[in-house]
Amino acid sequence: MDMKEAMYQRHMVRCYMDKPLSADIVGRLETRMKENNEKYGVFVELKTEDTSAFHAVVRRIFAKGVRNFFIMAGNSTPNLEERLGYCGADLMLYAQTLGLNTWWVGGTFNKRLMTEVVSSDIVVGVIAVGYGQNQGVPHKTKTAKQVSSYKGEAPVWFKDGIEAALLAPTALAKQAFMIKGRGNQVSISCKNGIFTGVDTGLVKYHFELGAGKDKFEWV
Repeated sequence: MDMKEAMYQRHMVRCYMDKPLSADIVGRLETRMKENNEKYGVFVELKTEDTSAFHAVVRRIFAKGVRNFFIMAGNSTPNLEERLGYCGADLMLYAQTLGLNTWWVGGTFNKRLMTEVVSSDIVVGVIAVGYGQNQGVPHKTKTAKQVSSYKGEAPVWFKDGIEAALLAPTALAKQAFMIKGRGNQVSISCKNGIFTGVDTGLVKYHFELGAGKDKFEWV
């Protein structure tokens, strides 16, 4: 499975099997994580066999079996949230190629404890990762017309990018973004409160994967 195939197969999964990740899988995830950390200036950390990402009540009701997770963290620098969202999209799709399932959590995780255990300033969320009890289900999305516009006849790459962007996870499934294109120039705006930066990064990654990074430039 390549990253594009993973993008179509990945769905939010909240409940996980009691099945540990192999040393090989953990090694692959850590390598990908370190590559992202170095490239984008963030400090994502992977925790395995650890249930501390959620309070007990949340674990019982919404996050059953979560024992492996990425802490999405970094120091306070410009566009940190967007960079973490972008890296998170990469990690989730990469995990899917390894036969794993994921869930980005931006609000109900144990933020106080997660902030204490990392060596950086800001934690914007966690990504649960493991073997899901199911593969999740597609959720209703907005239409391409609701989230995009193109000056003139939209090229295939732009349409493919929008289709991919609509597969990106966004906070509360609001899909509160607008992508505009003209020639090979593309812009994105997003208005989703405190989740705006992360959502922008998540959507940007998906758009690039669908459209092809060599087809356009962000403006």
